Amino acid sequence: MNLTTSHLIALLPLLIVGTTVIVVMLGVAWRRHHVASATVTVIGLNLALLSLLAVLNVTPLEVTPLIVVDKYAVLYMALILVASLACSTLAHAYLEGLDDQREEFYMLLLCATMGGLLLVSSQHLASLFIGLELLSVPIYGMAAYTYRDRTSLEAGIKYMVLSAMASAFLLFGMALLYAEAGTLSFSGLSARMSGGELSSAWTLMGVGMMVIGLGFKLSLAPFHLWTPDVYEGAPAPVSAFLATVSKIAVFAVLLRFFMTAPATGDGWLHTVIAIIAFLSMLVGNLLALTQNNLKRLLGYSSIAHLGYLLTVIVASDGLAIETAGIYLITYVATTLGAFGVVTLVSSPYQGPDAGQLYHYRGLFWRRPYLTAVLTLMMLSLAGIPLTAGFIGKFYALAIGVESSLWWLVAGIVIGSALGLYYYLRVMVTLYLHEPGESRRDATANWGQRSGGVMVLLLALAVLVIGIYPQPIISLVRSATLITAG
Repeated sequence: MNLTTSHLIALLPLLIVGTTVIVVMLGVAWRRHHVASATVTVIGLNLALLSLLAVLNVTPLEVTPLIVVDKYAVLYMALILVASLACSTLAHAYLEGLDDQREEFYMLLLCATMGGLLLVSSQHLASLFIGLELLSVPIYGMAAYTYRDRTSLEAGIKYMVLSAMASAFLLFGMALLYAEAGTLSFSGLSARMSGGELSSAWTLMGVGMMVIGLGFKLSLAPFHLWTPDVYEGAPAPVSAFLATVSKIAVFAVLLRFFMTAPATGDGWLHTVIAIIAFLSMLVGNLLALTQNNLKRLLGYSSIAHLGYLLTVIVASDGLAIETAGIYLITYVATTLGAFGVVTLVSSPYQGPDAGQLYHYRGLFWRRPYLTAVLTLMMLSLAGIPLTAGFIGKFYALAIGVESSLWWLVAGIVIGSALGLYYYLRVMVTLYLHEPGESRRDATANWGQRSGGVMVLLLALAVLVIGIYPQPIISLVRSATLITAG
């Protein structure tokens, strides 16, 4: 194929992030400097974000048979780049307390971001797999980055082994589909499925294996067992990256696939996805009730939230794409804020992060601004009105009602009621104080100020979206058209 100027413009975000990786790598080879590496990373991500304005002028465009850049892809590219920017800012604050090489972390983060950008513009199972591996492999190193801490090393190894197994399931499932359909493009598979040509046992097995592989990547029950352990052991900025960028990218490409070849077109697949959604809501919330570690609690909470979000794929029509966009925006802003506080409380210390709830006991009396941010994030995760989380939860309920998925609506309501208990438990802990209680103070130096400013901006965003959501709704509505290749 001949690459034109329009094709190059459409690829600008990927090209800029890739160039930034090379610049950071050359900088490390020439002279190590943590602040310089972090600054180059932030500049590169900002330039990639700005380049999306130019990309909008050439959309929709099929760059190659594997990649399509449309407004849907641009929306999720923007969300991935914003989340990566927040994680790199948190990483700078966190790694200041690490007495080891720090610069390679940014190379890994940028490579994983490139994988996410590729995933959201994929229209072919080959590019889906390449993007997924480009996203996942750097995270192995990121999770084990503070390798002198046993829990971090364990998190990296555990994620690597289980992720490799999930990738094997995914790849074998793709091979079975290709053997039956003779194509790996989303549109080609959709045409075969709608024509009833793919109903053999091999096809069913292929789709089932792909569901297992993607279910692992999204931490959906019953493929969720790695999530709390990895979230707890990984450095806090990596947990934030896993909970946001990784989830955005995988869910966006999954939604594109199922909008092209709807799950509702096949009764058994529709039922399986609905059961997984309900299980995720129930298991995530029930297991979060017993947690005394904030990072594990947020891990189980993410399982439940992905269960709510999976209602979109079960519905596969109406408000589906709009609901997914709004829910992911509200979830990402809230989750980044929560992990941001964990990072800022943990960053000045060696060893394990400040994950235990007793580390946060009486935080209000020592660091009121961090307490205010974490309180707001807990309220948003619980779906309390006037917070961004309420808007996302409202949309999830609306699409469940619109599609008459009453048992999933019941799951969202029951899950939200259970979630209210453990989110309130965290909030109450912040305002308690008991003399002699073992605790870990938050850093007095703002976050290494950029981190402190960033979590305050996230808190402001959560409030503004909750009070006046119309601009976000309009933005998502303008990107609801998925281009079929």
